[in-house]
Order: sequence, then structure tokens, then C-alpha cells
Amino acid sequence: WLKDHQEFLSNPVYIAGDSYSGIIVPAVVQKISNGNSDGIKPRINLKGYILGNPITDPTFDFNSRIPFAHGMGLISDELYESLKKSCAGEYQTIKPSNAECLKNVEAFDKCISDIEDSHILERKCPSDAPRLIETLGKRRYLHENPQELLHFKPDLPTIGCRTYGHVLVTYWANDDNVRKALHVRESSIKYHIDLGIKGYRRLIYSGDHDMEAPFLGTQAWIRPLNYSIVNDWQPWHFQGQVAGYTRTYTSQLTFATGGGHTAPAYRPAECFAMFGRWIIQEHL
Repeated sequence: WLKDHQEFLSNPVYIAGDSYSGIIVPAVVQKISNGNSDGIKPRINLKGYILGNPITDPTFDFNSRIPFAHGMGLISDELYESLKKSCAGEYQTIKPSNAECLKNVEAFDKCISDIEDSHILERKCPSDAPRLIETLGKRRYLHENPQELLHFKPDLPTIGCRTYGHVLVTYWANDDNVRKALHVRESSIKYHIDLGIKGYRRLIYSGDHDMEAPFLGTQAWIRPLNYSIVNDWQPWHFQGQVAGYTRTYTSQLTFATGGGHTAPAYRPAECFAMFGRWIIQEHL
């Protein structure tokens, strides 16, 4: 496209995406960056990337769900303490012999089964999408029999529900051929480390009512990057109201909160304002 429209070659380029794009976008940015370093033409004027509620690493993403649910008052203090004690903070890959942990996780699942994961304050849309995602997740992370997936035929939610498109995307994003073609890895943290060293600007925002990729998990993988805090935790505003909270780090990383999973779908005006300020390097 740039070869055919060379008047845009000098324009700054930012790659952006939400949710599962947290795995794909950093890899794409790394590929473009490497191409620029190797002298591939036309050179893309890559400046940075933007990620919303990014799926980044299954350990951080999944294990943050229970602390998030407790912090939001969805489970009791007693269940939370029992989960921490019996599971030792590992809720993703549980040994079959750990009966106490399995029992507590089952109790947790019952507490949140009627909650909309993508935004815990929205109505729950009836569909088999959560069960589909769970089946796909077990196949990948727990190495269960893929035949379970082949015989699984979910009912699509109604078109009026946000989860309608999510089911279709889940099939696509978990297809092994797609993942292989996109060179997708289970974790994208190593890309963030390298791209930070190269000096690219980065905006990572998390909907603070999202239980699919909780902001706690995002903060958990940012922390080991060992960046210094430039501007500490503070609110950012839209039309005189608090829209979320933000913190900036060295290595040109900005973190912000507000909304649900795929935050622009829930808070479009606020997210547009956030993007507009960040892209011209204003403080949120």
C-alpha cells in the first residue's frame, strides 16, 4: 500500500489492537522494526503501538481473575483466602490431586457464572461463548483432548449481544493454522521488553471492569519490566469527570484504565479523547 501511495511514507505509524491483539500486535511491530533495521523498502515510519485490555501471557492474565473478583466484591474474603492457601496463586493449571484447590475453584466459578466477564456491570448475554473459550483454553494450556472441541457446537448469541462477534473471533484466533501463520507465541512479554529498549512509544489501557483480561494481570506483567515511574497513579478526566486512572513509566510506556473489555466499545468518547491526547504526546 505504501508503495502505491508514497505520499504517506513519511507519516508516523502506530499499530493498535484490543484483547487477543495483545499477542499479535507486539509481534507485528517487532516484524516491522526488524524489517526497518534490515533495510527493507519502503521503510515504515514506525513510532509505537497501542493495546487495549491485551491478552499478553496466560499466567498473568488468567491468574489475576480471582484477585480481581475479590477486589470487586464478587467472592467472599473467606473463599479468597481459601483459594490463595489451597492453590498457592496458581489457578490456571491445577493438579488433579489438589482436591481442595479444585473444590475452591468450582465454588469461585459458581459465584461468577452469571457475571458478564467483559464488563462485570453489564447484563449477561446468554450464549455458549464462555464454554467455548473455556474448552479452547483447556485444549491449549492443559493439553486436553482436542476431540472435545471438534464435537462442541455452541449456540450463537443473538446479534444484539456483544458476544456474537466474540464467538466468531474465538474460533479464528484459536485456529492452529492462523496462529502459525501469524507466528503467535503463548506470551508476548519478550516483545514488550525488546520494543521498549528500541524506544517505541506505547499506550497500554485496561478496562477496570473487565474480568477477561483484568487490569491486575496487565499491571503484573508490566511490573517485572522494572521501568521507573515518571508520573504516579492519578485520575485522567473527560468532560470534567474521572474517566479512569493513569501512570507513566520510563521507556515511553503509558498505562491507563477505564471501561470494560475492548474499552472503546464501552467508552468510545473517553477512549477517543485518551488516544487524541496520547498521540500528540499530551498528558492524559
